[in-house]
Amino acid sequence: MKGRKFLKVTKEHAKCCTTILMIIGGAFGIIGGIVAMIGAGALAAVLETSAGGLMLASALILASAVFQLIAGIMGVKNCDKPEKAQSCIVIGVIVAILSVAGNVISNVLGSDFNIINYATGLIIPVLYIIGAVK
Repeated sequence: MKGRKFLKVTKEHAKCCTTILMIIGGAFGIIGGIVAMIGAGALAAVLETSAGGLMLASALILASAVFQLIAGIMGVKNCDKPEKAQSCIVIGVIVAILSVAGNVISNVLGSDFNIINYATGLIIPVLYIIGAVK
């Protein structure tokens, strides 16, 4: 079980940084998504306009963060269970897809294309998927 080292560091159930970072990132992302949705609503009210694009981006941030948190928890919970690796792979792929989708929507809404944003958004999910595959 080579991939176990990606998901678990010691026998005392201290988990690897990929799952811990997924949990931390998911928690911060949920907070950020909620703040973004409130901010988008407030901006729309002040400007008396529609904030459909901003609300869509905020909802995507929130959904991505929830999946990221779930993936981290699943990684911690199932690192000793190779039969659960497939579900970890699936949730890891979902997190990666949502990360790319969030960057694409950000670019469509006017943000400059930045390869660093795409790379940093994919590093942890890709390491998570590699750990689950192994």
